[in-house]
Amino acid sequence: QWVLYNTTVFLAIGTIMKKVSFHTIGCRLNQAETAVLVDRFKGTGYQPVSFGAPTDLLVVNTCSVTEGAEADCRSVVRRTLRHSPDAVVAVTGCYAQTGVEALQKIPGIDVIVGNQYKMDLAAFLSEDRGLIKQPEPTVLHTRTLDRDDFTQDGVGEYGTTRANLKIQDGCNVMCSFCLIPFARGRERSRLFDDAVREAEALVRRGHRELVLTGVNIGRFNTASGNVVDLLARLEAIPGLNRIRISSIEPTTIPDALIEYMAGSKKVCRFVHVPLQSGDDSILKDMNRPYTVKEYLALIDRFVKRIPDVCIGTDVMVGYPGESESQFARTVDVIRKGPFAYCHVFSFSPRPGTPAARLNTQVPKCVIKLRSQQLSQLSRLKRVGFYQRFIDSRVSVLFESQDSRGVWTGLTDNFIKVGVRSSEPLTNQVHTVCIGGVMDGLALGELVKKEPSTRNQSVLPMVVPS
Repeated sequence: QWVLYNTTVFLAIGTIMKKVSFHTIGCRLNQAETAVLVDRFKGTGYQPVSFGAPTDLLVVNTCSVTEGAEADCRSVVRRTLRHSPDAVVAVTGCYAQTGVEALQKIPGIDVIVGNQYKMDLAAFLSEDRGLIKQPEPTVLHTRTLDRDDFTQDGVGEYGTTRANLKIQDGCNVMCSFCLIPFARGRERSRLFDDAVREAEALVRRGHRELVLTGVNIGRFNTASGNVVDLLARLEAIPGLNRIRISSIEPTTIPDALIEYMAGSKKVCRFVHVPLQSGDDSILKDMNRPYTVKEYLALIDRFVKRIPDVCIGTDVMVGYPGESESQFARTVDVIRKGPFAYCHVFSFSPRPGTPAARLNTQVPKCVIKLRSQQLSQLSRLKRVGFYQRFIDSRVSVLFESQDSRGVWTGLTDNFIKVGVRSSEPLTNQVHTVCIGGVMDGLALGELVKKEPSTRNQSVLPMVVPS
């Protein structure tokens, strides 16, 4: 049952359509859930408006991965109340699950909803209740979350060509630095047919690329099939051009997934596999269930089986006790490995995790320098990956036009391409000949003929010196 600390929150104030704005902090999974919340609020009579516009209700979907969660939440609430001082503020998501006490102290918050009831937020704040600011927040929260496989009614509302499709939630791997098992519970899968239902609806709305997302999507497994079976079913949807797999844990990738990706016409040649550290002893301390050798063997199978595959990774710097030599091993793995980029995360102690209790914390100034070094290496790796495709023809799904008038989009293997065109290109697939790389873009020109197959293999990646 709901734990309800204040039951007299909302009073009916009429039937005028109320405005609601949303702000999402954190991961792609949060973005997917916010998109469905937008759909549900529309269904209960709210008018969604852009974040930053005057509003009657602000919904903040929070993250708890880093220590900046509370600061981010405070900033968002202050910004909104400056232009909409009477707006009701509802905070949900992972920080609402793990940081209830801290959120209750932030001025201006009226409702705090943990992850168990996140997707019920629209029904709770339905318009017939009315909205009014409260002297202290209502809290809807449970310490534990359901473990059953789930459905997620509605269809995500996206203003982008790509749409996220949530297929899984929760995690059973207790990494020593991570709060996600506490914030999202144990692993569970979305029912197969429900995932397909939303996918088909998203394609009918015009989305040509779907991005599968979850906490640990490799663990998607239902009575109707696993993640490879789901890919095969999604690939049969008419009008869907691409299926992209988001971050996936290394120990959850079967050879069947690699083989399916290699032979698929729609699954993108892209994989993001978190490494976290290039040192085995650090991985062991993190409770990561693999060695560097095992991880690299997996990556090698992708490279050998799928030409021109884009491989990204996550790396954490400054884990307690990380020495200079251990960090150097991580740098060496990233530098020598076939990575197109790496996302760099600075360790921050999360209360309640084993890593937060260690007395070997790395100084913040050292963490900052290491983060800068790896971030620079990542930029060089990305440039090197892009440069492999100069003078090649690539297929691009265009998304938007930037402030310079350049139309930008992505290849299936995650190259961000920019071209100039007098005609709008949003949500269109075009062939582009890459001419050079500048400012994080592979710049090129449109060509008339679409390629009939995926791009031909090009030269091995070389890291710029």
